[in-house]
Amino acid sequence: MFLRTTVLTTTAVSVAALLATAATASAPDGGWQQAGDDITSGISGSALTGRSAGATHAVVVRDNKKPGQNRVADLTYRPGRSATVEPLTWAGGAEPIDLEAIEAVPGTSDEYVALASRGLVYHVKVKGSEAEVLDTSPLPAIAEGDDYESFALTARHGRLAAVWSDRGAGEDRPARVHAAPFSFNKYGEADFGRVTTARFRAPYPSGDVRHASDITVTDSGRLLISSASDAGDDGPFDSAVNDAGSLSVSRSGAVRLSLAKSPDVLRKFKGHKIEAMEYVPETKSLLLGTDDENAGAVVTTVPLPRHGSSR
Repeated sequence: MFLRTTVLTTTAVSVAALLATAATASAPDGGWQQAGDDITSGISGSALTGRSAGATHAVVVRDNKKPGQNRVADLTYRPGRSATVEPLTWAGGAEPIDLEAIEAVPGTSDEYVALASRGLVYHVKVKGSEAEVLDTSPLPAIAEGDDYESFALTARHGRLAAVWSDRGAGEDRPARVHAAPFSFNKYGEADFGRVTTARFRAPYPSGDVRHASDITVTDSGRLLISSASDAGDDGPFDSAVNDAGSLSVSRSGAVRLSLAKSPDVLRKFKGHKIEAMEYVPETKSLLLGTDDENAGAVVTTVPLPRHGSSR
């Protein structure tokens, strides 16, 4: 924050008033709660684990790359109170490089799929204070230059489907969104069926935009994609939640991905880089987390916007 010195002739500004102004400027705005204070504590993905006594609980991942830096943590968000983050220990394998997404496996209470930016999929079991790797496998349909930030699972008719995307980059590279039937084989490896691919270009923001910074699917099959701009470790940042289309699974397990030709911007978030977005069915809301680089991370929940309700 920069302060301009001004000579005041009739009014004096007290030290207390200046301190109050500084505190307001640095505090999370719009319901955001601080969940990390530096570049190693950003939130790059989240998986909803449940709700209790008005609190929303999730497992979150961080895109750290150096040995010993935290990769995964438990998050508790309570509106109007401070968010709490408890680091978990990565176990059962080498520390991953650049985790960007995590999703709970439907039908389980402690299993997750985590995704690293280069397309490596981790089947993880969280027990106590540990996140244990059960197996690893690559994504299908990896193309040169892909940089993945998004992954979601949905269940319909007893069948699972996965949807994921590379982030895209600026005007020249829209995101490539993929969807496929999903299961685990007898070795615990992620098993993807026939892959469908479509391109997504975010209508907002512009400039250094990542067209897809995360994906979530509602219980009705509505597909939401967050987008974000990143001008560097000190920002400025800008984000949006977009009504991107739909994902459906037939009784036979066939997956249909349908992207809107003209996606609606449902809500804009200036000053933050949203990289984690989870639909919360109990409250029909979205849990949002950011990776604001040197500024750390903030989290909030917002009501799921209606179609076409850009703000």
